[in-house]
Amino acid sequence: MKSLTPAQRQYLKGLAHTRQPVVMIGNQGLTAAVLKEIDLALSAHELIKVKAASNEPDARRAWLDEICAATGAASVQQIGKVLVIYRAAAKPVIVLPG
Repeated sequence: MKSLTPAQRQYLKGLAHTRQPVVMIGNQGLTAAVLKEIDLALSAHELIKVKAASNEPDARRAWLDEICAATGAASVQQIGKVLVIYRAAAKPVIVLPG
């Protein structure tokens, strides 16, 4: 996935604000099953929040990078234990600004 422009990132942050996490990374870490659920959630919603149970900021950053690489998604933001991820659907519902 191409990287997002600052305007697109800001727009997606605004859309994500009211959304609830749809996937949780538990004590087992980022497993294949969790990646599959994230991929399915991205296909259904385009923009999702993922809640990470780890208290390690470095682990959460690594998971975000790994998720984006494995799913072809773009990182929107990470606030604490919440990761916001975007991937356009085949027929996009979210229209990004220029």
